[in-house]
Amino acid sequence: MSFLKSLKENKSVLSLYSMVSSSDLTPGSLEVWQDLPDSIKYDPALAPFKQLYEQRYGEPLSPEIVSPEENGNLVIKKADTVLAFEKNDNKENRKSSKKEKLSSRRKQIEKLLRFAKLTLLVAGWVVLTVALLLNREKTDVLLHTAVSGGEVKEYELNTSKEAFSTLITLTGPFGGHNTSKQLTIWLRRSYENGDALESLKWKINLQPDNVIDFSPSASESKILTLENRGRNRKENSTEDEDFRNGTVTLRMSTNGNKTVPLTLTYQLDPLSEEDGIIYAAFLLLTLYVLIIFEIVNRTIAALLSSSLGIAVLAINGTRPTLPELISWLDSETLLLLFSMMILVAILAETGLFDYLAVVAFEVTGGRTWPLINCLCFFTAFFSTFLDNVTTVLLMTPVTIRLCEVMQLNPVPVLMSMVIFSNVGGAATPVGDPPNVIIASHPSILNANINFTNFTLHMGLGILFVSVQTYFQLRFIFRDINSLRHAVPRQIVELRQELAVWKRASASLSPYSRDEDIVKRALEKKVQRLNALLLKKESGSGTNKNDPLFCSTLAQMKEKYCIRDKPLLIKASICVTFVVVVFFLHAIPQLQNLSLGWTALLGAILLLLLAEREDLEPILARVEWSTLLFFAALFVLMEVLSKLGLIAWIGRLTENLILQVGEESRLAVAIMLILWVSGLASAFVDNIPLSTMMVRVTAALSDPTGLALPLQPLAWALSFGACLGGNGTLIGASANVVCAGVAEQHGYRFTFMQYLKIGFPIMIGNLIVASIYLLFCHVLFTWH
Repeated sequence: MSFLKSLKENKSVLSLYSMVSSSDLTPGSLEVWQDLPDSIKYDPALAPFKQLYEQRYGEPLSPEIVSPEENGNLVIKKADTVLAFEKNDNKENRKSSKKEKLSSRRKQIEKLLRFAKLTLLVAGWVVLTVALLLNREKTDVLLHTAVSGGEVKEYELNTSKEAFSTLITLTGPFGGHNTSKQLTIWLRRSYENGDALESLKWKINLQPDNVIDFSPSASESKILTLENRGRNRKENSTEDEDFRNGTVTLRMSTNGNKTVPLTLTYQLDPLSEEDGIIYAAFLLLTLYVLIIFEIVNRTIAALLSSSLGIAVLAINGTRPTLPELISWLDSETLLLLFSMMILVAILAETGLFDYLAVVAFEVTGGRTWPLINCLCFFTAFFSTFLDNVTTVLLMTPVTIRLCEVMQLNPVPVLMSMVIFSNVGGAATPVGDPPNVIIASHPSILNANINFTNFTLHMGLGILFVSVQTYFQLRFIFRDINSLRHAVPRQIVELRQELAVWKRASASLSPYSRDEDIVKRALEKKVQRLNALLLKKESGSGTNKNDPLFCSTLAQMKEKYCIRDKPLLIKASICVTFVVVVFFLHAIPQLQNLSLGWTALLGAILLLLLAEREDLEPILARVEWSTLLFFAALFVLMEVLSKLGLIAWIGRLTENLILQVGEESRLAVAIMLILWVSGLASAFVDNIPLSTMMVRVTAALSDPTGLALPLQPLAWALSFGACLGGNGTLIGASANVVCAGVAEQHGYRFTFMQYLKIGFPIMIGNLIVASIYLLFCHVLFTWH
């Protein structure tokens, strides 16, 4: 009883650690305590039981080895367990030897895989080198001619093959609609015995006679094929020699009254469409295998794939010249990226991004989802009026700094941000490059689709898509830990300790008073551990009055402040100029200055105002690898276009639409254009795809053809090309830029990491867009 008296006297001390009141210390509860596991029994929360035991029996418990405190709890090991550990040394040694054997095998396998990888990559380099050594650059010979009405122009082709094909490219006054005036082109083989064999005739619509003299030129290409006449004759024919000595000519005629001026180039025996599709699929597969499995760096993968594409063209006799290769690069996009990178690099020196991170942290109270909501909302909003590449370049540094402050993993947050950038960019004609291509096409302009009705139709649909995207992201990241780095060691240990206490509490039944006393003590400990775990997992405090939040905010304000206010003022002037001119692009009359030139002028102005003598530090922060990746990707996409892949996708779409009944053609056309452009944009660059698909939509709306309404087809193409970019890491320019900036900050996300998040969201986006388009333009014919 003297112990209980002293225990009551020291109640204030024990209350700091103990979960047991002095009234709960009974002989029965002491026996229950003795049966608990050692890790529970010797915890400071149950220290009164241990003191009562020693007081009652007059002897200390069996010797213990006490390790330093971890997380406020003693880690205790009994002395008799040490002997057991020593007995297990041999087992541990055997396990370690097995691990060493496994690691040595793993190293051997890794060495073999590395050797195989290098062998395949070097083999690809050898194929490229040999192809370029053995094949000259293609030199097109331009032939100028004029065809008058009633005459047949002939040009002899130098070939001795009986069955052959030729690619004809003509430039002239083409493209007339609602006109019967046509130019007819065909191949003819004339034999010595007077027989002749002709190919199918190719007819091109001409401009009306009254404007043909000064009409703008257009180019048309087609492969013409002459079949083998010998297949239709008997093998023993005595006229074989006569048939083999035929002369092949290219013939042209017109039914118009005016003379038609033409420029002609041709290529004998071009690559067939079937072979071109196979080559294109191989090149695309090579690129994705290299990126998905991270065999080489993303930029090197694009360089290798595009170089192999040039080798394929060289082997087939169409090796491009260096000036032609340069023309394949989208200089406008590269100029925009380079200039904005200069602006962002100088802005970063002012400390603006750090300061904005502190402001966002203060406004959101340091809570995770409110912060992500703000980032995604502002990114989507700015992307509607600015180019989404520009928006991502400005928002990525702020997002990374915020995530570092809040101990979040920037990768999933950046993925969410760039997805909303692509979604927001689809709402207006200037938000995403595919929309710029679609809105500026002559057929779209002739259909009276302007900035206002484009934004109205697309903006409403994008609103629904944004809601779906947000809730899908909330579902994907429903576990808050998925937004953080790998679980810290303290949280792992706390979870393990909590599991032990829960197990011990569950092993006791509340039926006896003594067991109930101990069980309540254990449950109090479980509640305290749960609260501690939730606090650690939730990151920052959720209350702005929380002392932890206030102290963190004060430290951030002291550490992250504006470092160079004069430079910030100069940079703000330049960025404001760029943003204002970007906004003015919404007015058609003020589109004389391109986005790339606007950004370059802003960058030059900032360099002048900053008065920098040394440009090396600024140029070192430019994402050169990202720019090189884009350049290689542009070349690869042009190679795929030359091989016929892009045109094949468009032709396949058009043929599928033609096969359905007239009453359901609009619905089928909307769905096909939306899903084909969406899925294709996830794997090929959406800029050349949009260029090709907008021609398909124009052909489907031609009054002489299917005469489908153009507006819903244009909206479907815009939804598909823009939202499809969310599917993969290289599906949109903004994705690549964001990944490049993140990698420069030390955060790298792989192709597969993005695919797991982006592709399901893209499918959801396309489903919502499908419902919206069918509801508005098939059910209610809003157009």
